[in-house]
Amino acid sequence: MTKQVHLGAHFPGVNNTTVWSDPEAGSHIEFSSFARFAQAAERGRLDFLFLAEGLRLREQNGEIYDLDVVGRPDTFTVLAALAAVTDRIGLAGTINSTFNEPYEVARQFATLDHLSAGRAAWNVVTSWDAFTGENFRRGGFLPQEERYERARTFLQTAHELFDSWRGDEIVADKATGTFLREPRPGRFAHTDAHFDIAGQFDVPRSPQGRPVVFQAGDSDEGRDFAAAQADAIFSRHSTREAGQAFYADVKGRLARFGRRPEELLILPAATFVIGDTDAEAAELAHEVRMQQVSGQTAIRFLEQLWNRDLSDHDPDGPLPTVDPVVGGQHVAQGRASVRMHRDPLATAAEWRRLAEAKGFSIRELMVEVTARQSFVGSPETVAATIDDLVQADAADGYVLVPHLTPGGLDPFVDRVVPLLQERGVFRTDYAGTTLRDHLGLAPL
Repeated sequence: MTKQVHLGAHFPGVNNTTVWSDPEAGSHIEFSSFARFAQAAERGRLDFLFLAEGLRLREQNGEIYDLDVVGRPDTFTVLAALAAVTDRIGLAGTINSTFNEPYEVARQFATLDHLSAGRAAWNVVTSWDAFTGENFRRGGFLPQEERYERARTFLQTAHELFDSWRGDEIVADKATGTFLREPRPGRFAHTDAHFDIAGQFDVPRSPQGRPVVFQAGDSDEGRDFAAAQADAIFSRHSTREAGQAFYADVKGRLARFGRRPEELLILPAATFVIGDTDAEAAELAHEVRMQQVSGQTAIRFLEQLWNRDLSDHDPDGPLPTVDPVVGGQHVAQGRASVRMHRDPLATAAEWRRLAEAKGFSIRELMVEVTARQSFVGSPETVAATIDDLVQADAADGYVLVPHLTPGGLDPFVDRVVPLLQERGVFRTDYAGTTLRDHLGLAPL
């Protein structure tokens, strides 16, 4: 049976992919940027728009990391505003389970689901560092296994709040002698190691019943959390082999939680560069990578592994002769990439072997070892590749991450989506009104 491709769009912000030097690069705080991006995604009949969350300005060597987006407008505020200028596109936002409370978050998501007529989604994440936690007077007070336990019970508690409304009751209107349907709130009470709350939830059950739940963790705990509770999981595994392995692993966990494979969608993040021909796209992709990894950026990337100030090094010169500093305070604060290098000395040795074998400078090496575009080619090539990967169970679809905002999604929407539609693997119009409808998820 031919699978349908699911597509979302990520408004890039908490990352290093945006090409700021391009004259078409726009604001990451003006509402017009978010509106244009969301409307392009809706024009392409994509499933959803996704906003990440940045809870603290990131730092390197004690200074604000000036090669990244400086901050992020509040997720709920932006998504609520986008609900007013879109009609069908899903509205997904990352909201942290470590530094928030279930009642507050459930209330905000239930409200967003009402405002958008059933298009809300929640990407449930945990926070790993004390640096971010300082903004909340908690620090990094939870080890990894407890963070996921808090996330699990946080989501369970939010679901109890969403489900606490008893539904409509028939009541008599004495003034008119007619009968009316009125929603009736029910009481909730939840007590465990993390939460002890009771009361009445003050937002009626929303159009979807509950927002769609996304999860983005890649650890064993994160995969289990997604298999147990999520409707979709973001993944960084966008190649065929890695994608198929991740897909099989996560889908294989579902039966342990009484779930079927179709109840959880696997959606890797995917960057793209499109040209009139494959050769033109490859040339453009190289230009984009060189813009994404300037000399200054290359040094910053290298510092994140070496854990020392390398500002005196030439980005067009060789790697440092000294080894990375292991342990102690890290030069980069609030950056997920810090966690990626579990064995800095082994990674440094690998990079040195690669640089020597290929004659790479620091900048050339950083272009090689840091993230690159997932899909590069003509519209026909990109459409065929995406279709092939989805049919091969490397993914159920992709979350598109353009290197330009707000107009970077346009080439994909205008040139690739029509080809996927011609192949019969992507909708030509929305069949339903809610995000659950778009994703093919059963109603609650």
